[in-house]
Amino acid sequence: MNRLIEAVNAIRAVAPSELGGAVRQVAVVLTSPRSGSSLLTSVLARHPGIATLDGEIEPYLALTGNGFGYSSNSDAIGPLANRAALADCVLDDLTVAGDGPPDLDLLKRRWRNRLLLQFPAVFAQPSELRRLAQSLDEAVTAGAAQRCASERAWQEYVLGKVFRHDGWRMAYYDGMARDGATGGFDVPLKLEEPPFVMPRHHRRRFGAADAADKVLLFKTPPDVYRRGLYEQLFPNAEIKYIHLTRGYAQAVNGLIDGWQSPVGFFSHDLRWAGVDLRIAGYTDVLPFGRRWWKFDMPPNWREFTAAPLEQVCLNQWLSPHRAVLASGVPALRLRFEDFLADPVAAMGRVTGYLGLPPMAMQAQLPVTMATEQPTRQRWRKRESALLALGRQPEVAAMMDALSYSMDPEQWS
Repeated sequence: MNRLIEAVNAIRAVAPSELGGAVRQVAVVLTSPRSGSSLLTSVLARHPGIATLDGEIEPYLALTGNGFGYSSNSDAIGPLANRAALADCVLDDLTVAGDGPPDLDLLKRRWRNRLLLQFPAVFAQPSELRRLAQSLDEAVTAGAAQRCASERAWQEYVLGKVFRHDGWRMAYYDGMARDGATGGFDVPLKLEEPPFVMPRHHRRRFGAADAADKVLLFKTPPDVYRRGLYEQLFPNAEIKYIHLTRGYAQAVNGLIDGWQSPVGFFSHDLRWAGVDLRIAGYTDVLPFGRRWWKFDMPPNWREFTAAPLEQVCLNQWLSPHRAVLASGVPALRLRFEDFLADPVAAMGRVTGYLGLPPMAMQAQLPVTMATEQPTRQRWRKRESALLALGRQPEVAAMMDALSYSMDPEQWS
């Protein structure tokens, strides 16, 4: 595994950067999984004053020897290993909304480096890397941009060229699970967690001038267990936090869907930890259920390796918010339900908090990282089980702490 990581790092060839010390503003979304952080971040990424990663920081932690299996027994991280190398990876991936035609050479590099995070054992092979370069030369062209009606169409065109001989891999990409892989995630090394993201085409590279006046926005649910991570990466920046919340029924319902998905949310391969999961509702119904932990890994995760799935998921809602509240970190509290009800008002609160001008909103919010088409009160498909969870005292206590009612009729 270490040799494969070394090969990926060598191919990606990320150059050292001095920009980390010049960054002045950072914003971090603190939340539980399945609480809307992907959607919130995708909307904010369109703001010209914000720089974002295409995905999350997780792959770069693994590439630099940080996190579970490297420097920690859970998703919690204290002092960073290889801090400078991690900062280089992050800064290399940052982009800002652009208003001109994309830099095609840069876009090819971004696609290559992203695909190396998604299928490292494939594209680290010299023959496959050459084939990848040829596919990107065919697909990332000005002509392709003109033929494709949208950025999404162009992204799918690129994937079609890259995976022309093994199209089943496309099922692991965000929004494409309908196309069909059903066998779990059988890889020797996982860096990026599926559903995979694709490089956004109409973005420009983060540069020296941006370090002083752009807000760097990060989101990944495990960051709730990593207080101080971004202070280590950007020692001269002001770090602001957004505490994004969602009611337990909606979040836990989404978590159960994700645990039972055949193509998404594989976060930790427990073969390397010598752990055999026995989670009722997961291990007993899915072929990969003994091996793969899904979503974030709280410090107390070992207490739930043989728990019913709904209790595992409830802990993945409770633990992040407990960590945020216990930290006492000043944060803007934003309910995901309020964002969905009035996106303009919610974005106004966020941009105002970050010291940015208001942003123009899309006519319709995009669908991101969804296991099925979003609908109102989708949690009711598991109504009986979820209401039973709500009778646990700690659930009502946390709902109250987050200013939610326990009246199901008020839940979206």
